[in-house]
Amino acid sequence: MAPAAVVLIRAVVGSSHNLTWFDPSHFKDFIWRRLFAKSLPVSDFEQVTAAKFRIARTPYGVMHACGLATLRLGRAIYPSLDTRGVDVMLALTPYPATVSKKTKLVVRYFDAVPLMMPHTINKRAHHQALHYQSLKRNVASGAYFACCSEATRRDLLAVFPEVKARAVTIPCMVSHHYYPEASSPRRVTEILLKRRNWAVCTASTASLSRPDAGGDDVDYLLMVSTLEPRKNHATLVEAWELLRSDAYPHLKLVFVGSLGWEHEAIVQRMQVWLDRGDLLLLSGVPADELRLLYRHARATMCPSYAEGFGYAGIEAMRCGGVVAASDIPVHREIYGDAAEYFNPYDSTDIVRAISCVIGDGQQSRRDALLTAGARVGEQYVPERILPRWQAFLQSLG
Repeated sequence: MAPAAVVLIRAVVGSSHNLTWFDPSHFKDFIWRRLFAKSLPVSDFEQVTAAKFRIARTPYGVMHACGLATLRLGRAIYPSLDTRGVDVMLALTPYPATVSKKTKLVVRYFDAVPLMMPHTINKRAHHQALHYQSLKRNVASGAYFACCSEATRRDLLAVFPEVKARAVTIPCMVSHHYYPEASSPRRVTEILLKRRNWAVCTASTASLSRPDAGGDDVDYLLMVSTLEPRKNHATLVEAWELLRSDAYPHLKLVFVGSLGWEHEAIVQRMQVWLDRGDLLLLSGVPADELRLLYRHARATMCPSYAEGFGYAGIEAMRCGGVVAASDIPVHREIYGDAAEYFNPYDSTDIVRAISCVIGDGQQSRRDALLTAGARVGEQYVPERILPRWQAFLQSLG
């Protein structure tokens, strides 16, 4: 019998799945580089790799499939994990399983985009069902929710108001990798060449080495995000084109991120610029290079239609960069007075916002944003956020 069928039968009859132990002593490199290196300092290596891990052997996708399959029978039934002896289980996103009665399930809730903006996700009906049904089960089972922003918490309560007493807001932490560092802008060209995603270019002559590439100092706007519809790359490209046609003919646009769902139309929209080397898509950029890109960009752009938190803006602020962001509730909440805001649906308003921070005679505005950014960015360092997690977890008893 197929493993998925076994999981389905066990869920229906109420049989639980045991958690197994994983000793990482012989797999330290895998544990560190695959799971922790991007977010933790190297000083945590020994502590992380010396820990013993509990493993749920049932694949995450199979658990979701189990819920959707039983939904056709009238009610979504998810696998049950035997978590006896575990006080708190922290899950990322709505979790497609139930836990033992004495274990408190805490769902780290990042955003309600599948519920509020399903038209921006791939395989819309499928992903919306995955998100909603597992979330509904978590709510009914008494789970707690640690939302990454108050805006996200409001979205959660709009759908499930009964969870109000079990939903708290604990913002995300910015990684230690992002901090103000004295660096030369001359390294920017090297990074752009080295990390350029050539797979999206169709012209064999696409290059940064043209005479008008900007020499040692590259003038550029930066956006750090997966390419997907809700991130609003297309409107930013339109605004950038207006800027280039007027006062900033040498201004480049640099995207850092992987290709997400429904990226094809976005890439097609900017194909001619990708081939010319005026718009660049970078991939595999390590934190030390991204830190430099944040610092030397004329502005870091955060034009999303919807977000759960908005890491890029905070990372940029921590690195001494200037931020311009879409005027959406979560950005106002997280960035405060440290960003220049614009209407994400209006390319001319994006042009206005960019001009306010890179234009001639705008140094005072730029300086004000840098000062505010240093203060706001400091609010999301681990030393500020960890005590909130500790207080919340201790309150669970």
